[in-house]
Amino acid sequence: MTDTILMAEVADALELHGVRHDVLECSPELADTAAFCEHYGFTLEEAANTIVVTSKKVDPPRYAVCVVLGTTRLDVNRAVRGLLGVKRASFADADTTTALTGMLVGGVTAPGIQGLPIYVDRAVMDADRVVMGGGNRSSKIVLAPAELRKLPGIEVVDGLATPREPADVLRD
Repeated sequence: MTDTILMAEVADALELHGVRHDVLECSPELADTAAFCEHYGFTLEEAANTIVVTSKKVDPPRYAVCVVLGTTRLDVNRAVRGLLGVKRASFADADTTTALTGMLVGGVTAPGIQGLPIYVDRAVMDADRVVMGGGNRSSKIVLAPAELRKLPGIEVVDGLATPREPADVLRD
């Protein structure tokens, strides 16, 4: 598979920064983490979810992009709040996510995002490989997590996410 199925900005960022990766085509209805992993044979430990977070009651709002494993839960109430320097933060809605990244939920990925801090949970970096969105719901990228360090704006954070309970993993 070639980079042509990736969102153009994602493919351009990967090439510009020399990020070694493989591209997978996926059915848009299977782009969400649990469905993708089950259908395409990846584990949740290999799934790196990219989530946009926004501050609450701060004008102008502050935003960040967070990358966490599918087996963890983003710690919005402590870790992200502290990184943003705000009292309240929450997940950005789909419209805000698309407006800020140009990407569709289910395909949001760190490569190609500009102008926002990108926080990566340390657990992501400990994985042998991860699968991430391709900027759209019809593609994914597979890479060694160390490759993410080649991208501008990446900061690896200890404790950005906490382990999920087994029942939580099955529900998402």
